[in-house]
Amino acid sequence: MSQAAIKVLLVDDHAVVRAGYRHLLARDPRIEVVGEAADAQSAYLSFCSLAPDVVVMDIALPGASGIEAMRRILAREPDARVLVFSMYEDAIFPTRALQAGARGYLTKSSGPDMLVEAVLAVARGEKYLSHDVAQAVALRSQAAQQEPAVALSAREFEVLHMLARGETLTQIAGRLNLSEKTVANYQSAIKQKLGASNNIQIVQKAMRLGLLPGGKGGSEAAGDRGQ
Repeated sequence: MSQAAIKVLLVDDHAVVRAGYRHLLARDPRIEVVGEAADAQSAYLSFCSLAPDVVVMDIALPGASGIEAMRRILAREPDARVLVFSMYEDAIFPTRALQAGARGYLTKSSGPDMLVEAVLAVARGEKYLSHDVAQAVALRSQAAQQEPAVALSAREFEVLHMLARGETLTQIAGRLNLSEKTVANYQSAIKQKLGASNNIQIVQKAMRLGLLPGGKGGSEAAGDRGQ
């Protein structure tokens, strides 16, 4: 492997998916996969120990999301290059990822060769959006002011994502290294901004935003927490 090879860290909670990415990227002699991680904490630790040139990051991770993992990585290394590779196609996700510091966003419905293309572009310091994402972002920007979720801060959006998956305030506090009171304050702000009176309504609004693809983790998960 050439010393000039681009070092890549793969972050996805499915081992089979990571193996597929590794195989795909390894076909290009310009790229070397130096490590893998399955959650936000291991992603951060792997980044610190391996110093990859590019991090290929999924959003849907157990516990803290890929956007939270990216926030931690960028807090340590502001010039880190993170390429988000996610099943989430709604424009709110690439918008939030780019606002958080991602260098690119690629959906998993993209062709295999686009992942290689994206990694090479991000490694060169370029921004990269897959065609479907670029179009979705452009369309959403036209009506951004009508979208209640736009009013959410990055941290509020992260908490919303976790609430929608049915996580308790205690669990969220532990994942994000915050006090339970702070998380409760975020929850109150989210309810106010989204016009929700309880957690069931939060989940319903999150589903409409595409935070729960296919309805997974729906209202049953939060039914016992509808406060």
